[in-house]
Amino acid sequence: MARISIDLPPRFTFATEIPIYINHINYGNHLDNSALLSLVSEARVRFFKSLDYTELNVEGYGIIVADAAIQYKSEAFHGEVLVIQMTANDFNKYGCDLVWQITDQASGREVARGKHGIMFFDYGVRKPALVPPAFVAKFGP
Repeated sequence: MARISIDLPPRFTFATEIPIYINHINYGNHLDNSALLSLVSEARVRFFKSLDYTELNVEGYGIIVADAAIQYKSEAFHGEVLVIQMTANDFNKYGCDLVWQITDQASGREVARGKHGIMFFDYGVRKPALVPPAFVAKFGP
């Protein structure tokens, strides 16, 4: 079976720190895979906030997560502080990828990397929307 392989961009435009709480831990005594997605969702909200947007208002349009891919690299444990870096790339007509990497703050150990494919959406008419040019401009040429 082919494995997912996610290439990281040369730089990330955003980083945030999130501690691992006890409710993020599973029976294997490490970060649960569903909790990891929840932490990335929190980072995504912070990412948009850092750009003066919300997930429901990016230049007048909302976003929808269309797909997600994760590549786990190591375990993470209760009490560790994770650094989640994120940026947007691979733009298309209706969306882009939000690529992210998670590392342990203390050791620098990579925990996971991944990407969420997002699509811009006009919730008023319930249809896809074109990627706002002002959003694209925030990520350079």
